[in-house]
Amino acid sequence: MIILDTALKQRALNNNPIRVGLVGTGAMGIGILNQITNHTPGMVVSAIFNRTIQKAIEAVKYAGISNYDVVGSKTQLENSILNYRTAILESPDLIQGSESIDAVVDVTGSIEFSANLVLKAIEAKKHIILMNAELDATIGPILKVYADKSGVVYTNVDGDQPGVEMNLYRSVKSMGFKPVLCGNIKGLHDPYRNPTTQKSFAEKWNQNPYMVTSFADGTKISFEQALVANATGMKVAKRGMLGPKVEEGAHLKDVFQDLYPKAYLEDGPGIVDYVVGAAPAPGVFVIAKNEDPRQHPYLDLYKAGKGPYYLFYNPYHLCHFEVPMTIARAVLFKDAAVSPLGKPMVDVIAVAKKNLNKGEVIDGIGGYMTYGLCENYEDSINNSFVPMGLAEGCTLTKDIKKDTPITYHDILQPANRRSDQLRAEQTNYFK
Repeated sequence: MIILDTALKQRALNNNPIRVGLVGTGAMGIGILNQITNHTPGMVVSAIFNRTIQKAIEAVKYAGISNYDVVGSKTQLENSILNYRTAILESPDLIQGSESIDAVVDVTGSIEFSANLVLKAIEAKKHIILMNAELDATIGPILKVYADKSGVVYTNVDGDQPGVEMNLYRSVKSMGFKPVLCGNIKGLHDPYRNPTTQKSFAEKWNQNPYMVTSFADGTKISFEQALVANATGMKVAKRGMLGPKVEEGAHLKDVFQDLYPKAYLEDGPGIVDYVVGAAPAPGVFVIAKNEDPRQHPYLDLYKAGKGPYYLFYNPYHLCHFEVPMTIARAVLFKDAAVSPLGKPMVDVIAVAKKNLNKGEVIDGIGGYMTYGLCENYEDSINNSFVPMGLAEGCTLTKDIKKDTPITYHDILQPANRRSDQLRAEQTNYFK
């Protein structure tokens, strides 16, 4: 990845920056905008769309951008780009219509809106950069099929946990190890948290309480680990993953040998999982096997242990700071940070957070009614489980007990959602 800085500097010297269309100016979107504008030579955010224009204006001001225009037509957008100004768009469709935009970055966390956005961008031959694990884990494999046909890169991002895990996974494989587990480190996991319990934390960090709830109740980590599974061919050891808890602050390198019985590591494609309470949080890790006994003395010398299982970890993830690197990888080298291999391996299913009643409309991700759990894809399909990403807006046709997975037999879906259509297409495509 170090080569990216050299390539970007050359783009800057050639006065030929990568031009980015940014969709979503929440906390992460603002961070990406600032990172590109003030710290990434050879790249510019040329166009921004947010559902509320005023929030987009506040975002550009936060990043120190004074030369911006609010535009409502393709001609206005192209003029703005030609004059090195930032265009704030009245419609997201303008991004797809611009010949100047190289890549679209989705930072919305939405499903239906983003399904339409991403599909149109792929058709317009824009590289797709997702900071939207929710969409990616739900219909990413079929969107990747469309992207491949269009000749563009479809990827999730460096910096967030899946991207950091995948970089570590690829590095470990390149050294001749066999990764058997890709893991995430969490400080808290309580599936019954809700926007009320998380309100003060969200306010402290200027975050959406629903998004913060999805972190606490395990939905977000389920989406993230599903992405890693779909990018590596790994599965989960059981519904919801194993998720061992350790003594608060215990360092992962000292305890990892005891967390996972070898039965989970020896056979099959490997597993994705998470650990609660370990240091270094909020890091990620890979457990990998080295099957060359000639290498074992060297690894022991280098303080990696006796083997044959070895721990590799990154003690942090820096989210939006590394997103420009993902954009550069896609545009300059056609390389994806995190992208589905093909058929989905792991799904994220909707489970009742409390007793639910017939006639209720599900409030969706990070809400009061459901949380998401990883399930192996074949089991999810065979049981007709409702994906967490598609649960919002569905009406229950029967009572559902707390902690029970919701099936398609239990709901009525909203009519004519593009995301539901793509999900059905994905199911049929990967039969």
